[in-house]
Amino acid sequence: MQEFSTLDGAVLVDKPSGPTSHDVVDAIRRKFGIKKVGHCGTLDPAATGLLIIVLGRGTKLSEKLMGDDKVYEGTIRFGVTTNSYDADGQVIETKSVPPLTLEQLNEMAAPFIGDQMQTPPMVSAIKKDGVPLYKLARKGVEVEREPRLIHIYNFRFTNYAGPDGEFRLACTKGTYVRSIAHELGQKIGCGAHLSALRRSASGKFDVADATPLDALLNMTASQLEKKVVPFLKLTV
Repeated sequence: MQEFSTLDGAVLVDKPSGPTSHDVVDAIRRKFGIKKVGHCGTLDPAATGLLIIVLGRGTKLSEKLMGDDKVYEGTIRFGVTTNSYDADGQVIETKSVPPLTLEQLNEMAAPFIGDQMQTPPMVSAIKKDGVPLYKLARKGVEVEREPRLIHIYNFRFTNYAGPDGEFRLACTKGTYVRSIAHELGQKIGCGAHLSALRRSASGKFDVADATPLDALLNMTASQLEKKVVPFLKLTV
């Protein structure tokens, strides 16, 4: 049996707003000269938080780790609808926000908990005939998307200071949180979009144990090795 190296495994990165998940992969590959690098679950460029980066033979476990449940914290801005359902999109409608309380928001959020079929937004990385949907969306093209079964374990607002509501959401893989924000806005009648998102957990891993990307990229190879979760620990 081939011996595992000290760089076969995963490293937990706290992704900043700005770079894509693929940008993070590329930066780590270039900095440390590691041939095989991947990530386990895309975060939108504006989103921050836990991004699990797999290294070397750890890339064999990317599908397993990608399938884990996720926990997010974020902010929904009510009264403004965008074409991408988040703050990066174009504003397509603005409406006045009705008087809302934290209790009312949580009452309206409660029906989202459980199984549901969710249609991915057009502005997403899902591919249609090999072309990412967001590229088609930029050209004004809209195509039919297959709804996917997702499960929301918990969806609760922790603070509301109109027009912004802060929330925490636990869900299965492949859940588009910005679609939840959009649907809630439609349900209330004033529209809404996801203005901020942070992934706080994925499976057994927590962002509290992650290293900020800039700090990681300033490390030496030996310092990086100390941050690697070994391959065998990932299989448990």
